[in-house]
Amino acid sequence: MRSISEAHVARPGLAVVEVAALDDATAFAVQELLAAQCAIAAAERTVHEPGEPGVRLRLFLDLHPDNDQDDPVSNGET
Repeated sequence: MRSISEAHVARPGLAVVEVAALDDATAFAVQELLAAQCAIAAAERTVHEPGEPGVRLRLFLDLHPDNDQDDPVSNGET
């Protein structure tokens, strides 16, 4: 997976979450649970690293989405 940039965690309330799961269905179910609680830039696919078990999914969340309408992280642009 790509490295996390400073923009992804530039202020309080922003977070990068990496989900490790056995399969895509489980990873996306966790993503849906988080989306119900806060604003997220959702992942469209999982990643499988050769030699490692399961899949990974990285998403970006914003606990305070009303404070940053022009923030590219909360808008899913990064």
